[in-house]
Amino acid sequence: MADLTQANIKKILSTVIDIYTEQGITADNISINGDKVTIDIKLNYPAKSYHPILSKAITAALNTAGIKNIRINISTKIAKYTTQKGVDVLPEVKNIIAIASGKGGVGKSTTAVNLALALQVEGAKVAILDADIYGPSQPRMLGVSKLKPETTGEGKLLPILAHGMQSMSIGYLVDEKSPMVWRGPMVTQALEQMLRDTLWRGVDYMIIDLPPGTGDTQLTLSQKIPVSGSVIVTTPQDIALIDAQKGLKMFEKVNIPILGIVENMALHICSKCGHKEAIFGSGGGETMAKDANANFLGGLPLDIQIRTDLDEGTPTVVKDPDGKIAEIFKEIGRKITARLTQQEKSLSAFPSITIE
Repeated sequence: MADLTQANIKKILSTVIDIYTEQGITADNISINGDKVTIDIKLNYPAKSYHPILSKAITAALNTAGIKNIRINISTKIAKYTTQKGVDVLPEVKNIIAIASGKGGVGKSTTAVNLALALQVEGAKVAILDADIYGPSQPRMLGVSKLKPETTGEGKLLPILAHGMQSMSIGYLVDEKSPMVWRGPMVTQALEQMLRDTLWRGVDYMIIDLPPGTGDTQLTLSQKIPVSGSVIVTTPQDIALIDAQKGLKMFEKVNIPILGIVENMALHICSKCGHKEAIFGSGGGETMAKDANANFLGGLPLDIQIRTDLDEGTPTVVKDPDGKIAEIFKEIGRKITARLTQQEKSLSAFPSITIE
């Protein structure tokens, strides 16, 4: 006869490992009624696509122990995690994740927008801030470049909604063809104003798409914006890796946690025959992650679909949410946010948001 005690069920659950946190499962609540067992589990990161897989693994472990009549409820409760000391928090934004690269042309903005939308698909409330003042690309990528943000009576900007996601960019405020001939202090002031003068609402994760390099914007980010963690985007080729390493070292120096490294354009996939070729080399991002003792989050292909989808204003995660490329972005998103749960939780009184 199966041992239907809470202690035994907790013990069995601890043997089921969450593949993203690499920790045993802990139940939020266990209810036993006769031979019927109901288990409530709350994950601290968005992973809707993973819930059925995790539920199946838990069921299998309990079945092996002779427990058959099981109901498993998995929900998401995203917490606010610590940031740099001495930086004012944003009351309606739980976590800010910076997407950076050492150099331009590695697909950082493409990665940022698809990653933000992937987190939304996985069950989080997401916002994206385009911090590339000189070359704002998010409005066009999101298909809302012709929209202008409204202003409240208090002078706050209302974020532009794109595919259900809150967004803000200097591209909404100036003509797309007008060059931003600004010195550094004006750029950093514009970034702070977009961040703090926008009426964000109930954001679990804000993705900040940084400009390439390690200049004024990055320094402002580290000193004045509460960042929970950073992600470095690179390509496999040596010249990109050299600059990516500079970006990584920069975040280390300013004490912003590095959540991982993404290798973009890892493989070219021929649209005619499907042949795969490592045009920019292979394994560079993974090697860099090992050398820096950082988490390798995964590789993305050089695929024409990603480019054409963005040109149309419907990023691949939105246009083909069940496709292979979207799944890679969702996988990377789960790894990033699960990694974030390993940090200390902030003690700020942000209201809890539970997604069933």
